[in-house]
Amino acid sequence: MRKYLPKRPPGQPRGDLRWSTFLRNQATAILVCDFFVVVTATFRMLYVFVIIERGTSRLAHVNITAHPSASWTLQQLREVVGDTERHKYLIHDRDPIFAKHLDNSIRALGVEVLRSPVASPKANSICERVIGTIRRECLDWMLPMSEAHLRSILRDLVTHHNGGRPHSALGPGVPGPPREAARVSKLESRHQLAAGAVVLAKSVLGDLHHEYRIAVAPAGA
Repeated sequence: MRKYLPKRPPGQPRGDLRWSTFLRNQATAILVCDFFVVVTATFRMLYVFVIIERGTSRLAHVNITAHPSASWTLQQLREVVGDTERHKYLIHDRDPIFAKHLDNSIRALGVEVLRSPVASPKANSICERVIGTIRRECLDWMLPMSEAHLRSILRDLVTHHNGGRPHSALGPGVPGPPREAARVSKLESRHQLAAGAVVLAKSVLGDLHHEYRIAVAPAGA
């Protein structure tokens, strides 16, 4: 069928807006969401729902349920969409759990709902990437014993992801840098600390990862 459609002359721009261009231009106003499955040590299947701010890569909301439903999912979205007016778009896939009444309720809150194209996981690539990171950097190395244990793991993971883990897409930077960052004199070399500065390490997720920050050395050290 495609061969019968009129072809765009070479050298002329497209008349519509590319998906990638839209995502880049509206990144700060976009929320993306998706589910992924975790199996506990007792073979219980749990569903983790994540909502991500695309512009900052911040995990805006994470919750767990054993019985996902449209009503439960809508309540999770309301907790994020309803607390601010800066979000204008919500992107999700075509899973049946995102029912029509769910989308209508979100639109009533002033947020436009965009479904990703059919069989196009790359259209929601930021969510796919973050879920993959959660697996590779955490859940592939830690086996949850129960739902409560999984909640504890994800709570620490969200704190690390938003406040300590550098993201290459941010420069690298951190979605929510700590407020108590110490002020030290400018580094003379990227390989040498400034005078009076030390590097502090903090263990997270049971020594699975570490966070590092530069601080002012204590007096007399």
